[in-house]
Amino acid sequence: MTAPDPTIAPPRSLAERLRDTRAKLESEIDLWVATAGSPGGAHLVPLSYHWDGATFLISTPRASITARNLLGDPRVRLSLGPTRDVVTVDGTAEPVDLAELGAETAEAFATRTGFDPRTLDEPYQYFRIRPHRVQAWREADELPGRTLMRNGHWLG
Repeated sequence: MTAPDPTIAPPRSLAERLRDTRAKLESEIDLWVATAGSPGGAHLVPLSYHWDGATFLISTPRASITARNLLGDPRVRLSLGPTRDVVTVDGTAEPVDLAELGAETAEAFATRTGFDPRTLDEPYQYFRIRPHRVQAWREADELPGRTLMRNGHWLG
């Protein structure tokens, strides 16, 4: 076991965490998606996403456990970043059909992620995820004040 690094920076302020979190949401491409439902049960899968500044857009095979879980129970937890600089998001997923999504948004998703479900033979389902709570922390000293969004509204 390695000893803690004494040079670790002090806890970030709310403004710094908000800035860092928004930058991570805009720059990352993949995140972990956790769902629960019956008969699929708890399920965790990495997926690419498009962040438009307010919602996440993901796409997964329509027959997948993730899609079935989200269609049965729209609650979802997302996570991105390493364990020592993590962002977690609790949200609600809404299915969005391709026609409803619009060509511009579908193209933005494909461009950002490098993955275009429209070109595949297997039917894919898009989901728009509205965050309700966002938390971010690096170390235990950042656990107090880790909540950056509550009830769908950014703090600060």
